[in-house]
Amino acid sequence: MTTAYARNLIAGTWEGPGADGIPTSDPATGEAIGVAPRSKAADVDRAVRAAKAALPGWAATPAPRRADLLFRAAGLLEQRKDHLGHLVTREMGKVKEEALGDVQEAIDMAYLMAGEGRRLYGVTTPSELPNKLCMTLREPVGVCGLVTPWNFPVAIPSWKSLPALVCGNTVVIKPSEETPGCATAYVECLVDAGVPAGVVNLVHGTGEEAGARLVAHEDVAAVSFTGSVETGRKVQVAAAPSFKRTHLEMGGKNGVVVLDDADLDFAVRAILWSAFGTSGQRCTAASRVIAQAGIHDRLVERLAEGARHLKLGHGWSPGVQVGPLVRPWAVEKVEKYVQIGLDEGARLVAGGRRPKDPALARGHFFEPTVFAGVDPSMRIAQEEIFGPVTAVLRVQDLDEAIRVHNGTAYGLSGAIITRDLASSMKAARSFQTGIVYVHNGTIGAEVHLPFGGIKHTGNGHREAGIAGIDFFTDWKTVYVDYSGALQRAQIDR
Repeated sequence: MTTAYARNLIAGTWEGPGADGIPTSDPATGEAIGVAPRSKAADVDRAVRAAKAALPGWAATPAPRRADLLFRAAGLLEQRKDHLGHLVTREMGKVKEEALGDVQEAIDMAYLMAGEGRRLYGVTTPSELPNKLCMTLREPVGVCGLVTPWNFPVAIPSWKSLPALVCGNTVVIKPSEETPGCATAYVECLVDAGVPAGVVNLVHGTGEEAGARLVAHEDVAAVSFTGSVETGRKVQVAAAPSFKRTHLEMGGKNGVVVLDDADLDFAVRAILWSAFGTSGQRCTAASRVIAQAGIHDRLVERLAEGARHLKLGHGWSPGVQVGPLVRPWAVEKVEKYVQIGLDEGARLVAGGRRPKDPALARGHFFEPTVFAGVDPSMRIAQEEIFGPVTAVLRVQDLDEAIRVHNGTAYGLSGAIITRDLASSMKAARSFQTGIVYVHNGTIGAEVHLPFGGIKHTGNGHREAGIAGIDFFTDWKTVYVDYSGALQRAQIDR
């Protein structure tokens, strides 16, 4: 395992940052961590050329042999789990158990996709003509550009790169400039597992420079992006002229519906975890709580009490439940939305400010915040805040709860907490989301199931599970006629 903090990997060669590197710091303490390369378009071009050159050999490698590499990478990720988890905490602030969970997702994905190396199933089907075989094959799409965010700095690179690799594609990864060390350490596992030179390339830098060039590059066949709706729209536009395949995973405004018959204690625990885990910096965070009138007041009181008692601090410290936000701009954004909520007439019942504890003064902390008296039309009920803020909305019945739940531009994750099976199933059918949780909060996806959403959350593709393979493969239909005669489909009947 190499020891440099953050480096590019191009054509099998590690390259350190230059004089104009991008500095990073611990969001809990402000302590400097290291410097990452500030890659230019020329660096991206070299990485894409390397990936293109490596593509024929990697695509021709039998899929079970490609899978062997992923199995070895999974083992290395397990061995280095604590090291990677500590990097996650240092770079973006997750508490220890969540940081280790971030790495565990990569481990799970590596084992899952390694198993797919002996499947990658197509289909065989009867022909309408005699003595004729019909079958389908999966083929790699080519060079894939992978643009990943900072909030899951090990997990999401694995979600994108491992399915791409087992399918025979080569990749260029452009991680967030906020978490370059995590991306470097993850790619080191692939290199140490034996990935051939050029099959995996890593290019650090800003979205405006490195990311934009990668997305628009004429030799990139597919782009997978996770980030904001605003940036996702730019990615879609930049990819359109070359008709490259594009996967967008964007924002969410996820709601937990709580009906009158819910277990109140459980509902509070589930919402606090979903709203304030990762300091609310998840696309699946529960930023709305849609409570039926009979339980609403008790739920608001308990949520406010629970939020006030969550322990803030450095994520690797014992007992800490909520870490910092990633950077000062994230704190400023949350502060802006708290003021918007107050100006709109919502009632602040917990949090709403930076903590007064002097021990936290150097970090980017914000108190877990709960609003009540929120109308569905308010901006805090419609716009993604991406911080530790949740809004409670009162409804009269399940039908109104479903309407309110579906009344945003997003469609990622929804949840319902109730003891009634019929209500649960009606919600599961009616929620306009790609993910539904029954008797839980809005977070907790598992890697063997499809992840993604609808409306402004995504553009129809999914990550993880077998669905993750679909994006990185093209279907080829093969007809084998062994009749010895010219047979014409739809004509010779």
